Amino acid sequence: MSQPPVHSAASAEVVVIGGGVIGLSIARSLALRGVRDVIVIEKNDFGREASWAAGGILAPQIEADASNDFFSLVCASRDLYCDFAKALWDESGIDVELDLTGTLCVGFTESDEQELRSRYNWQCAEGLEVEWLSGALARAIEPSLSEQVRCALRFPNDLQVENRRLVQALLISNKKFGVQLIDHSAVESVQVVAGKVQGVNTSQGLIGASSVVIAAGAWSSMIDPAKQIQVEPVRGQMLCFQAQPQIARHVIYSSQGYLIPRADGRLLAGSTTEEAGFDKSVTDEGVNKIKSMAREIAPVVIGFPLLDSWAGFRPRAADDLPVLGNSSEIEGLVYATGHYRNGILLAPITGELIAETIVSRKTPKMLAAFSPDRFQTRSMTRSVPGAIATG
Repeated sequence: MSQPPVHSAASAEVVVIGGGVIGLSIARSLALRGVRDVIVIEKNDFGREASWAAGGILAPQIEADASNDFFSLVCASRDLYCDFAKALWDESGIDVELDLTGTLCVGFTESDEQELRSRYNWQCAEGLEVEWLSGALARAIEPSLSEQVRCALRFPNDLQVENRRLVQALLISNKKFGVQLIDHSAVESVQVVAGKVQGVNTSQGLIGASSVVIAAGAWSSMIDPAKQIQVEPVRGQMLCFQAQPQIARHVIYSSQGYLIPRADGRLLAGSTTEEAGFDKSVTDEGVNKIKSMAREIAPVVIGFPLLDSWAGFRPRAADDLPVLGNSSEIEGLVYATGHYRNGILLAPITGELIAETIVSRKTPKMLAAFSPDRFQTRSMTRSVPGAIATG
């Protein structure tokens, strides 16, 4: 994948910093809109950070307790996935294994049942597809579920994708469309002159550009020339078991974690949520916590061989929401980061809306709530004596 060294005369119309699914989806969408001079630059191997460590769950309904701007965004992105997966198959020849079976969320206690009932009621009132299942009916659908499951919700439109195959498909697609992919080249800074982006300084030299997209996940704040955002790493550990024959058809959630059945017989289990800086260690505590969760959902899991374990860094902004759109501080600087636990889910719509932002030079209405300016606004509000915070 390595490209020839970048020379000081290199330039592009758009440079995307970060080669995960977000950066690759943006580059692909730009190419589809006719932008022919796009460079994606990645400090390591493409797609090997959060995109590789993820579970690939596309489930906006399963944890949502209200309809708001974020819920609208994630649902819209989920609903793009069928066409997104088909287009990637046509472009790359890779099946990203979009699974349309649906997702279950199980409850074990009276408190769980009350929470699921509340979620069921508001989503029904909104006209969303959701099914209430007794414990017995849930076990009829998924026989490996624990006898302790007392109820469940089924979300037929919440899906999953094989995220590692998604990375591979996006790489091939971008190459097909002429996007230049540069790996193992660290962006040291964004070059700004008189309030305008001029390019990026990399470990291999300067790349000139009139637009720069920061899509560097948990590392985004380190290269933000406006110092406008704060994105922090949140470690998530995952386990992979061998389950042949597969014990489940649905992705199965509980309040403690989830199980993800893969078509090849692997069963993923996760995940922890830890503030551990950039320490990617898999810990005994994390492994035991995930095994306990998996055993609670489906006791048979504990007898399966453990094939693999890993950890990744989710990029979390201060309010847990993505940071999407133009900087008001620096012309030509665009943010596409802070996706936290929803990077795979939000990839197609982030690609489309950020590409639209760059090509049209206007911010799509759907991105207004996720503007980087929201942090500046809150800071100013707190500094004004007598001001009342409303956010």
